[in-house]
Amino acid sequence: MEYLYPDNLKAKATLWLWELRDIGIIAIGLLVSVFALSQTGLLLPVVITAVYAFLSIRFEDVSILDFIKYAVAFFFIKPQTYDWRSVDE
Repeated sequence: MEYLYPDNLKAKATLWLWELRDIGIIAIGLLVSVFALSQTGLLLPVVITAVYAFLSIRFEDVSILDFIKYAVAFFFIKPQTYDWRSVDE
């Protein structure tokens, strides 16, 4: 009998583009958002849930929010230093 195992047994459980924890948070957020939209007409909870769903998308263990944090740190927060030397040295 042959068993097939995933490549990384310590990886977090994912479903489509999200971790299962994020799927649960998005589902609860959508329920609250639909309730708020139907009862009060507020669209803000739907927008917040949609933004969270977008920022929590993961590609190869890096979420979009992580990528934005890395980009901001690289371009704005951490100073980049460059050493220019001639080819002869």
